[in-house]
Amino acid sequence: MNNTTKLFLTLVLAFYSLGQLSAKEGMWIPALLEAVEQDMQSLGLTLSAADIYSINEGSLKDAIVHFGGGCTAELISNQGLLLTNHHCGFSQIQSHSSVENDYLTHGFWAMSRDQELSNSGLTATFIQRIEDVTARVNEGVKAGMSAADLAALELKNMLAIEAEFGQNGLKANVIAFNYGNDYYVIVTKTYLDVRLVGAPPSSVGKFGGDTDNWMWPRHTGDFSMFRIYAGIDNEPAEYSEENVPYRPAHHLPVSMSGVEEGDFTMVYGFPGRTEVYLTSYAVEYTTDKANPMRIGMREKSLSIIDAAMMSSDAIRIQYAAKQSRISNAYKKWIGQNKGLEILGAIQLKRDQEMVFASKSESNRASLANMEKAYADLEKYSFGRDLLIEYFYYGPEFLRYCQSFTDLVESYATLDKEQIAEKVEKLKAATSRHFKDYHTPTDRAIFESLTTMYINYIDQDLRPTSLISMKGNADAVAKLSTGIYDKGYFANEEKMMSLLNSFGAKSVKKLKSDPAYILSAEVLKVYDAQIKPEYARLTQEIDVLMKDYVVAMEAVFPDRVYWPDANSTLRLTYGKAEGSAPRDGMIYKFYTTSDGILEKYIPEHRDFDLPPSLVEMLESRDFGPYATNGELRVCFTGSNHTTGGNSGSPAMDGNGYLIGLNFDRTWESTMSDIMFDPDRCRNIMVDIKYVLFIIDKYAGATHLINEMTLVYPKSVEKPEMDVAPVGEKVH
Repeated sequence: MNNTTKLFLTLVLAFYSLGQLSAKEGMWIPALLEAVEQDMQSLGLTLSAADIYSINEGSLKDAIVHFGGGCTAELISNQGLLLTNHHCGFSQIQSHSSVENDYLTHGFWAMSRDQELSNSGLTATFIQRIEDVTARVNEGVKAGMSAADLAALELKNMLAIEAEFGQNGLKANVIAFNYGNDYYVIVTKTYLDVRLVGAPPSSVGKFGGDTDNWMWPRHTGDFSMFRIYAGIDNEPAEYSEENVPYRPAHHLPVSMSGVEEGDFTMVYGFPGRTEVYLTSYAVEYTTDKANPMRIGMREKSLSIIDAAMMSSDAIRIQYAAKQSRISNAYKKWIGQNKGLEILGAIQLKRDQEMVFASKSESNRASLANMEKAYADLEKYSFGRDLLIEYFYYGPEFLRYCQSFTDLVESYATLDKEQIAEKVEKLKAATSRHFKDYHTPTDRAIFESLTTMYINYIDQDLRPTSLISMKGNADAVAKLSTGIYDKGYFANEEKMMSLLNSFGAKSVKKLKSDPAYILSAEVLKVYDAQIKPEYARLTQEIDVLMKDYVVAMEAVFPDRVYWPDANSTLRLTYGKAEGSAPRDGMIYKFYTTSDGILEKYIPEHRDFDLPPSLVEMLESRDFGPYATNGELRVCFTGSNHTTGGNSGSPAMDGNGYLIGLNFDRTWESTMSDIMFDPDRCRNIMVDIKYVLFIIDKYAGATHLINEMTLVYPKSVEKPEMDVAPVGEKVH
């Protein structure tokens, strides 16, 4: 254990023993849970740190899955059954949907194993071990080394560590924590055959839609179910009909007790990114420049996509997943800005920095260097943020063009077999692309976002095709005509015809296509002008931040210090509780089915419901899924979460599943930058509502039968009409 980690643990243990730290803020590395074990137990945890994370025995970590690389899921049976959010499985649900089999609208339930649907490219990754390797990464480091020499040496050491740990089907990644003050090797095993088992209709899984997104009170049944399959040796295997359900080292028992206010809660998952140590310069850039641009561009795209989706069921299915991806961050950024403004985050940071600078000349110099670095970075950071919004969330032909780069640019060096192979792959990619593509919608997005992109981007960072177009609507329209009316990349029939008789002339046609030219130019400007300077300046800032966060511990010893989230496995804990986010407003910690019925509006985009579910809720036949006579739907807790925690299990002090994390309140979106224990709350769907939908609504009782349900001692386990696993339930 390195000195920085020892200092971190010493500070945390000392202040917890004094009762000076909030139990709510922080995303804890599982391998270091001993630091907060006592505090967690004082709040209601009955387990030990080793029960939560162990590399030698089965523990809670063995039930936690990095789902598809962007969400979290958890195992809830000894037969590989996974639970995650509906929005985490949304792309898979959408990909299997059509107008004839509209699983988005009607839901999907595999009533037998042979009905479970495979998903190309979907993975489930388990953590095998997390180990501190800071000393090994720093081996050979000497004072006075240049930044380039230091980076090269550290990379060499990291690659050696990864090679050592990444054997026998395992993968190892050495990841920096605390801006490079600490390094951990994360060893993982990834399963490749993950099949869709069940999903409620979107009117349940997305109930409230964009209207309720990031809001409270919430009544969303945000869940979907998958199953991990493995080879007969229980090891990862590509999809095969011979594969069998994965047998986990641990799966989560499901609590039937219900959640009460003040109950201990913990959330275990893969939070994406937090930046709680940012300086005021960085926060000001985010709130005043980056977020307004992102919000504006996504608002324009959403207005076009929403109108198109309302015009046709086919377009609705084509764009459902895309709309969801764009809208989620859009609304988050609005809430983040409002929350930081209400909290006065920039001024709080400035006040903190004044105190920090007053302590020493080196502190003053550190902040001055940071201010200059951020000023130099702004142009390139904004260019990068613009590229992400325009290229990756804007017109789809930009990304589609890139799939042709390899063939087009290397055509002269390829033999006939290589050309034929690449052409066949492009045919398949073209079919997939146009399955979920609507040319008029993409064209409207292109014309609107290109105009915004031109107005935002610095003149010297503008792609050649767009240099003279600022304020010239006719020029944008002319380019649009060339791309959508005359080119190949927005027309499936023309592209397939070209691919079917592909040759040297085809290469010339694609190279001269305005879509291909623009796509290449946007990336060329990024690679040549934005990326190098962005990398250089962010590396400079990271070096400054490495010393800054350590110096902060000395100046402000009473703060909670924990490493920012970086998509690695973390545990956060708190309790089930409501909040009072604004004057005169008090939020209860849970919602019920009564609220669903109150919001229900037939045929409304966000608040419609299946008639059969309305009848069930009105009859109040909740079966064993009621809590104190109510069917509770969602609840809030003071667990510090962020993106990536979607799908994470919410557990009680026994490690039993009580809910499924899926969101934060709007006031809480600022917690990526600044956590406020009085306002910040995560939102979870109550596990008993999930079971109600599976059993009572969907009739998929065989899935309930797979789970380990834990009833309170005062309640007798009810008899259920359960079909044997593998048989159809009618």
